[in-house]
Amino acid sequence: MGTVAILRAAGIGPGDEVVVPSFGDIGLAGAVVAVGAAPVFADIDPSSYCLDADSMAAMVSPRTVAVVAVHRFGRPADLGRLRQLGRRHGLLVLEEDDEDTSPDALGVGELDELEQVRLRRARAAYFDSRLRGVRTPPHGDGHTYRSYVVRVPGNGRPDRDAFARALRARGVECAVPVRTPVHRMPGFRRGVLLPETERAAAETLALPMAASLTRRQVRRVVAACNALGGPLRAEPGFRMAAAF
Repeated sequence: MGTVAILRAAGIGPGDEVVVPSFGDIGLAGAVVAVGAAPVFADIDPSSYCLDADSMAAMVSPRTVAVVAVHRFGRPADLGRLRQLGRRHGLLVLEEDDEDTSPDALGVGELDELEQVRLRRARAAYFDSRLRGVRTPPHGDGHTYRSYVVRVPGNGRPDRDAFARALRARGVECAVPVRTPVHRMPGFRRGVLLPETERAAAETLALPMAASLTRRQVRRVVAACNALGGPLRAEPGFRMAAAF
């Protein structure tokens, strides 16, 4: 069942508001509009890239009837906290998965999902231990690494887009997960401050990630990244990369 059908089945329609993340594609907000309701954008948690519960609560109004939590990059949203707040405010809490954003997101057909998760986690652990000059993703409970998303902050060094171009020139594919937050897109522009969403849109980069990545391919990614960046000081909420 698609998002529009789910919203309609929940009785959501004209005059209602639905809290959604702005960090993602336009499809979710478009589905809310398609049923006649209004999307209200909340900020994300900077570690998980999922909807931040406190920001969500701050966006609730008398017209708010639901919140949609999106599990991002294989990292689950904090459904426990969101449901707690949902009960407090009388809101329906829905959930959905995002689209895979890894440039090499090709699973191994004959492997079951659990084995693919195990292999992706092994590759993520190698990246965590070897990458320099980028901020590696915090582990988080249940992270399946459908995408391996790092941060490339400026700090006087090449920015994310320049970093990505240089990686591609070295033969390493990469992808910007969210270039423009939905609240800044035509038809959805809102005068709302979402600092973590804006920062993530400017800094995040998805590196190759798949259960099928070979040791040689993983080492090539690390070598290319490390050739472009130097050590960065860790910030709260992020682990710095120091095996496969």
